[in-house]
Amino acid sequence: MRGLPAVHRLLEEPNVLAFEPLLGREVLKQSVHEVLAEARAALAAGAPFDLPAQIRAALESASQRQLQVVLNGTGVLVHTNLGRAPLARAALDAAAELGAGYSNLEFELRDGVRGSRYERVSARLALLFGAQDSLVVNNCAAAMLLLLDTFARGRECIVARSELVEIGGGFRIPDVLERSGAILVEIGTTNKVHLGDVERALTARTSLILRTHRSNFSLEGFVADIEPRSLAEFAKRVGVMLAEDLGSGAVVDMSEFGLPRERTARAALEEGASLVAISGDKLFGGPQCGMILGSAVAIARMRANPLLRALRVDKVTLAMLDATARLHENEVTRARIPLYGMLAATLTTLRDRGAQIIARAERGRIVETRATLGGGSLPGATLPSVAIALDGDDAESIARALRHGTPPIVARIEDGDVLLDLRSLAPAFDNVLGDALRALP
Repeated sequence: MRGLPAVHRLLEEPNVLAFEPLLGREVLKQSVHEVLAEARAALAAGAPFDLPAQIRAALESASQRQLQVVLNGTGVLVHTNLGRAPLARAALDAAAELGAGYSNLEFELRDGVRGSRYERVSARLALLFGAQDSLVVNNCAAAMLLLLDTFARGRECIVARSELVEIGGGFRIPDVLERSGAILVEIGTTNKVHLGDVERALTARTSLILRTHRSNFSLEGFVADIEPRSLAEFAKRVGVMLAEDLGSGAVVDMSEFGLPRERTARAALEEGASLVAISGDKLFGGPQCGMILGSAVAIARMRANPLLRALRVDKVTLAMLDATARLHENEVTRARIPLYGMLAATLTTLRDRGAQIIARAERGRIVETRATLGGGSLPGATLPSVAIALDGDDAESIARALRHGTPPIVARIEDGDVLLDLRSLAPAFDNVLGDALRALP
């Protein structure tokens, strides 16, 4: 026991100090304290204890629980578990500038009185999507909660059974309706819904018809759906609001990238939806938020809902959202959004990058593969890509070693090979990736 070093001595060891930038001093100290306690217990019981190895294992374990940069080699471009869409440099710069000091977040410079934080980006988003007005909350689920609470609390909301989806984390549309106080009215069958189903479901208590995005599955075969414009015309004729949860946040026709067409918010509004809700961190390529677009009268009612205060976004989110919206104003600037850079990368470019990484790493081979959008966008759709394949007897061990590296690299295993898809790996990290592969045992 007397041979065990003091905590302050261990904290001066270079191998321990190396973890301080990620963990911080206090977490580092606590981890060392805990290992020393384990060492004392083991020695008291007469059991062997490798102190240096146990300290390193504890610090590596603590490091893996910290929020940190991860290289995404999965080929899933909008990876929910890895933070969804990477942010553009312009968005990060805007966040740094606005976040470093004070701003006119809720202050009118002209009159010197309190203003509205929602006006800062509302006009830009409305113009971008062709809406009368817009509102921003902290995510798309919050957007739907606010919408339902405002227009359907204690009243009926009609939803097709084929759109009562469950997305990641067990999040279900029926649960959101229940929490909002809306009364769910299901229509149609799993595979088919007709306008007549909506007509038969109408009652004096109906306040809303809701369309929802099938974010993580698609229906094929013997199916039928209501044409959006026909549904909008019907809703207008009977005096019931039509709202749509588009989720994915598509701004442009994705077919220009070789993907299936994804309905855009502008298209939904043009076809007659009163309100459309989309995510900011999926195909929009911005920060996590929910954007509600549509009728000025409807948006004004939601602004007056007390629930909005619990769902509002901060100055940094608004700064990043505004900067990203500016980039969407034309094709040239849109290419500066990382997601659109990934989508536009040619196979030749990806092969060239792969060859340079392999030359640096002195291991791996180029293979053709398919990448996916992910994040609940274009379910089942893929686009051609290029990956570096790592051969080995134990693919799981190789993938684990990559995840435990600095920085962690997340790969996927396919047909017994470890694949690092270059479409989802930022070119700025190519040298880092090459060095990490070379260092693998």
